[in-house]
Amino acid sequence: MQKLDPYLNVDPGTLNPYEHGEVFVTDDGGETDLDLGHYERFIDENLTKASNATTGSIYSEVLDAERRGDYLGGTVQVIPHVTDEIKRRIRSLSASEADVAIVEVGGTVGDIEILPFLEAIRQFRLDVGRRNVCYVHVTLVPFIGPTGEQKTKPTQHSVTELRSRGVQPDVIVCRSDRPVSEALKHKISNLCDVPKEAVVNAPDVQNIYELPLTLHDEGFDDVVHDYLGGDLRPDLGEWLFLRNMADNPGSHGRIGVVGKYVSLADAYLSVAEALRHTALHQGAMVEIVWIQAEELESAGFESRLADLDGVVIPGGFGERGIEGKINAAEYTRAAAIPCLGLCLGMQAMTIEFARNRLSLAGAHSTEFDRTSAHPVVCLMEEQLNVTYLGGTMRLGAYPAHLRRGSFVERIYGRGVISERHRHRYEINLEYRDRLESAGLKSTGLSPDGLLVECMELDDHPFWLGTQAHPEFKSRPNRPAPLFRAFLEAALDRAAGRKPTLLDIN
Repeated sequence: MQKLDPYLNVDPGTLNPYEHGEVFVTDDGGETDLDLGHYERFIDENLTKASNATTGSIYSEVLDAERRGDYLGGTVQVIPHVTDEIKRRIRSLSASEADVAIVEVGGTVGDIEILPFLEAIRQFRLDVGRRNVCYVHVTLVPFIGPTGEQKTKPTQHSVTELRSRGVQPDVIVCRSDRPVSEALKHKISNLCDVPKEAVVNAPDVQNIYELPLTLHDEGFDDVVHDYLGGDLRPDLGEWLFLRNMADNPGSHGRIGVVGKYVSLADAYLSVAEALRHTALHQGAMVEIVWIQAEELESAGFESRLADLDGVVIPGGFGERGIEGKINAAEYTRAAAIPCLGLCLGMQAMTIEFARNRLSLAGAHSTEFDRTSAHPVVCLMEEQLNVTYLGGTMRLGAYPAHLRRGSFVERIYGRGVISERHRHRYEINLEYRDRLESAGLKSTGLSPDGLLVECMELDDHPFWLGTQAHPEFKSRPNRPAPLFRAFLEAALDRAAGRKPTLLDIN
């Protein structure tokens, strides 16, 4: 799968999460659009940098080629140079053994920045043959409350715009908040020159993982199969199992997610989906409580956490809200509430532990306090006086060796794992022994033993952090192991099996 995004940023890595949601990371270190996370979760395949292409990255490639003289002094234009680069990006997917490439052209039909992409996919069909390309147009069918009717005008206008650009949809998928009638499908078919069976409805569903079954019931896969040929009919056995589990939830848990961008849940999309995957497989229902980290920096913050069954402290960048995350770590440790720290979350747990269990006043990360007397989190260059990581982020999949007999090894069921990363700062080597002696064990290390990948606390139902982002590899049919173990501990707490309060000091 591939996402073509019209925005001019080279990639989403520097975009504000409030504008664009989370940055999804691939195994090979690509910082990509969050839609690639949905792609991986639905098709259960690991994607690469090649699956994300923006206008910014495409123009950068074209301009670099012009500077190298690749165009032999020719005038560089949108057609053919930009459109050729777009088509090259699509063709790059053929290096895999996939039978079909599903390419999303993002944006909205009619936007000025989408025009080169529409021209490129128009040419692409001519290049590879008409029956080797199927155009699927996703369109909105809104419901007008006062008149009590659904309107097809947006669909008609967007199809007219597409046809003016030389792209005739082969299938129209109608998004709606309620089912579309057969009469309305017939109207769209007649006005948009698409066979009625190729007008497919995708109404809102309670659980996003119902959509493959909904599209199958609408005959979508049959239409595409008949158009492209080949053996493209899906095996929906696992989707039926997931729907059955979702329809019959048993236990219930309330999980707090303490972040700095919680007013836009998409900023932590993969975390939320990883929790839902685990709940599906455990036949449970999880209620996610979004907690602004800054709210936990004032007196009385404990009331926001007291009735939770578990807390996730996710990653992030920047100082805002860090003390709230540290307070959440302290409270969950003291109250024996299961807590899972991800990336910055693990660092917040380490800072809290150093301050309150090791009595290291002012312990902090040099990301937030360059003059800290106890920099328990820092850049590797700062503690080794070498350029270990080149001053850049650790991006993509990295291996970790798990301590034999540790809790995290039992969770994964093996001694060596690989998870995806996106961060700059690491646990300071100089403090590892002191943290260990007080009970916070470094139970996952990089192969060279220099980087802490996992930390866990003795004598606690679940107080565990990881420098990685295991949520990126979670699947609805195969939940991330750390999330699975975390939710098990949280559901135990919800069922009344609550451990006693630990000594906060």
